[in-house]
Amino acid sequence: MQQADTTLRGAAVLTAAKEFFGSRSGIYSAFLEKEGPTHLVLRGQGGEEIVLGVAESAGRTQVTGSSYLFDQQVARFLSTLPPAAVEQSV
Repeated sequence: MQQADTTLRGAAVLTAAKEFFGSRSGIYSAFLEKEGPTHLVLRGQGGEEIVLGVAESAGRTQVTGSSYLFDQQVARFLSTLPPAAVEQSV
């Protein structure tokens, strides 16, 4: 399971994920299988599953991604999202 916080709205994150994984070449592409307002399931070659969920709170969106074999691709996708500012406590 991987997580990232972004300034994008949840719907924009899910749209970006569909475009990102749909445009990968060869064995690294994955396509929409299921979708809801806060999650999506993508299916890659060989039946590999990628699950992404979003939760909006206080002007940021927490994105959670999980996959058994596509961990590197999930990490690459998360790195393309504009990061939310890190809150520092004093």
